[in-house]
Amino acid sequence: MEPFQYVHARSVGEAVGLLARHPGAEVIAGATDLTTLMRDGIRRPSHLIDVNGLALDEISALPDGGLRIGALCRNATDDQRIVRGFPALVEALRSGASPQIRNRATFGGNLLQRVRCPYYRQPEFACNRRDPGSGCAALDGDSSRHAILGTSGSCIAVHPSDCAVALQALDAEVVVRGPRGERRIPIDAFHRLPGRTPEREVMLRDDEIILAVELPGRASSAHSHYVKFRERASYAFALASAAVAVEVRGGTVRSARIALGGVAPKPWRARAAEHALLGRPFGKDAIDAAARAATKGAAPRPDNTYKVSLAQAVVQRALTELGGAR
Repeated sequence: MEPFQYVHARSVGEAVGLLARHPGAEVIAGATDLTTLMRDGIRRPSHLIDVNGLALDEISALPDGGLRIGALCRNATDDQRIVRGFPALVEALRSGASPQIRNRATFGGNLLQRVRCPYYRQPEFACNRRDPGSGCAALDGDSSRHAILGTSGSCIAVHPSDCAVALQALDAEVVVRGPRGERRIPIDAFHRLPGRTPEREVMLRDDEIILAVELPGRASSAHSHYVKFRERASYAFALASAAVAVEVRGGTVRSARIALGGVAPKPWRARAAEHALLGRPFGKDAIDAAARAATKGAAPRPDNTYKVSLAQAVVQRALTELGGAR
């Protein structure tokens, strides 16, 4: 671990100012990911800005019936407004990590966690995310757990967050603040695909911090579900996961959002699967069509072709279980 300066911010404004003055600074809150990366020499911040204690840990109602969840709210939250109105989010949080980790991890930090690619996490391997221009060892190595959608010649790692997949299906917005003021970033746009610059993982600027996540109040949000396939029954990162939010009126699908995890460098919006559901009776035929469409455009590597059928299966299960809950 490299030396760094520790500063406890007393306000959001002070935290933003510190980030603006020190380009190598990073924010620390739950510290469930960042400290590991620092210990292993992957992240080397010049300053750690501690934002614990700021008034960013509240959950409040929005005028449209939605919720605003502060960036410092812990992932172990059992707020009944989330349980009733956004069940997919609760299911994703509970599947993501042990209670001990969830009691420390924050909503803001969850969105910013780094990929779990072993080549990124071990400095002796080439990794364009860690060292831009060095290459991607996964391209010629073991890619069995890597992405089949949204990849590039620079990176094929998958995004690790369960929470972010659910937020994608719930059409969340991320509220951030920087020296230029406050802005909102749709969850669709918050995480970036790798392209030629995989080191630029999110749309958050270096001098901005996350204030909150806002969930719009919609009928489909209360009728949502999250399913995760992993290698073992205990806590593990997803090989494939799906969050679905569907509004059904008169037996017909009126709106749908479907997001995939474990198969792309960002939470993946499966728009073709959504279109396969719209305007159809919410039954087996529509669900099967949506599952097949979920992996449209997939480009698997020889050792992760299984993820195509796995992703289709997780979408099928999520929609089938959601249909049975109506």
